[in-house]
Amino acid sequence: MGEDVYMTRILIVQTGDIGDLIVTTPAMTALREAHPDAHITLIATSHAAPVVMNMGLVDDIITFDRAQFNSSTAFLKPKNLRVIASLRKHQYDAVIFFRHFTLRLGTIKFAMIAFASRAKKRYGLQNGNGWFLTDSIRDDGFGAKHEAQYWLELVGLLGGKSADYPTKVQMGSSPLPKNPHQKRIVIHAGSGGYSLARRWDVEAFAQVADELHQRYHAQIVLVGGKSDDGLAVEACMTAPAVNLTGQTSLAELAGVIADADVYIGADSGVMHLASATGVPIVALFGPSNHQAWGAWSPNGKTIILRSGSECSPCSYVGHGIGAREGCVARTCMKLITPQHVLGAVETHLTSDKTPFTRVQQENAVADDTRTWKRQTILGLPVDGITYDQWMEQLDSWVKNATFTHHVCTVNPEFMMIAQKDTIFAGVLKRASICVPDGVGLLWASKRLGEPLPQRVTGSDGVPRIAQEASERGWKLFFLGAADGVAQKAADVLREKHPNLHIVGVYAGSPSPDEEEAIVQMVNDSGADILLVAYGAPKQDLWIARNLPRLTCKMAMGIGGSFDFIAGIVPRAPIWMQKNGLEWLYRLYLQPSRIGRMTRLPRFVWAVIRRGRH
Repeated sequence: MGEDVYMTRILIVQTGDIGDLIVTTPAMTALREAHPDAHITLIATSHAAPVVMNMGLVDDIITFDRAQFNSSTAFLKPKNLRVIASLRKHQYDAVIFFRHFTLRLGTIKFAMIAFASRAKKRYGLQNGNGWFLTDSIRDDGFGAKHEAQYWLELVGLLGGKSADYPTKVQMGSSPLPKNPHQKRIVIHAGSGGYSLARRWDVEAFAQVADELHQRYHAQIVLVGGKSDDGLAVEACMTAPAVNLTGQTSLAELAGVIADADVYIGADSGVMHLASATGVPIVALFGPSNHQAWGAWSPNGKTIILRSGSECSPCSYVGHGIGAREGCVARTCMKLITPQHVLGAVETHLTSDKTPFTRVQQENAVADDTRTWKRQTILGLPVDGITYDQWMEQLDSWVKNATFTHHVCTVNPEFMMIAQKDTIFAGVLKRASICVPDGVGLLWASKRLGEPLPQRVTGSDGVPRIAQEASERGWKLFFLGAADGVAQKAADVLREKHPNLHIVGVYAGSPSPDEEEAIVQMVNDSGADILLVAYGAPKQDLWIARNLPRLTCKMAMGIGGSFDFIAGIVPRAPIWMQKNGLEWLYRLYLQPSRIGRMTRLPRFVWAVIRRGRH
């Protein structure tokens, strides 16, 4: 419910880059309509500010250098202090922060702006760090709502309408004449300098450009800044291209894109610029959060392509920054093929009414058929599942599943790794099942008042899967472990279960260079179940990256289970297993594990302090 209050001076703060400022313009439009006579001042980066100049949304712009302002200790820099101090010359009625207060230390600079403005009303998102705010809406995390939606709801506190306003940018004259008889395809092969992991392969862009030129005799226009990959794409192309990389202002760039029939690019500020022009868009997303920063164009035509890798998105998810640079493999971007992009472009060019689509290819969602309860410990899921329930679910997947389900064997060590490894944490949260492998989880669940029914381990789970597979006809593939170990484990299990069908055994490695060949090998085998022994967290990250292109029905990381089955490493005596002391026996056999074992007391302490969160 907005306030019906007359305000004469309003300060708004958006210190992100070009894309961040563009997705704020719907809220700025709503604010201007609610307070048409107010003097509105914007604090923005010097790089982004030109996109809203001379548009009537604001009256003044105070600029910062983005590189100097966005560090956590920016408030210590004399130049920034002087700019913040200058705000005291004015008496603002309100200050609005279009920012998530992600880092507590970095939030200090925003608090300094708030108090320097002398505004009695201070608006923003509340995630627990906005202690200096007087009015707020709840911050549910990145991607819970689109950024533009967050900001529209925020200005609703000041009387702004909740309508889906489009984004706006300053539109200049295009330096490139438009031929009405020739289709124009604008390609941006870049992502700005903030995260190079968002970029798509140069050769793939070139392949798309060449094919579109051949199919439609289209004019290919390459755009972006000097640090983008326009020159590299042109060098890989065989068709001619107009290369405007580094040669246009933001306003001129908007004019060029506005004349296009289709815009193609990865997540970037230029994509948001394209969205503001209303041009049909094909946007490629991998590490970055499409739910937060997909093209915002309520009346436009947008197709967002994603590979569906389980570990994507990995940056700006929940309330954290996450893995801003993604991972070395970047499989999530590699799995978007030129054929995917060409198909999306074809949809735009052959239909007058292309449906507005935020997501074209989404992560697979687990069937909502759980017969057990899922709980949370230290912010991570643990399923209260039994061996019998697991086997029945697995049988259902083998018979009916249309995609590969990921099962993680979660233990205290996994949980402590995930506290620092945000990609791994995201994988655990998105897995179909997280079985409670570790006596520490039984203790934690009991302490939290929701005891797990039993410990379900990978070491005991693999023999049980083999037994069930021999009776139900499931086909297994063993991947990983040292050379010869998986084969020996397969021989042991075949001897015990003569009807067991193990369709493939391969050691390989989790290296990104081997991924494509290994996935092809597994798929060609016709396996129903893939067991991966690369060790944690490598095995589960490998599965997560390649989940969209696997054809098996379940994939699971199993750590050292092949070593146990093959007799390379003996299991602890039964009495130690039953009393939760198997970890101690393994430490006795492998003293080098002492470093890993320190995670156990840290897990206990974390549960005592934080519980489920």
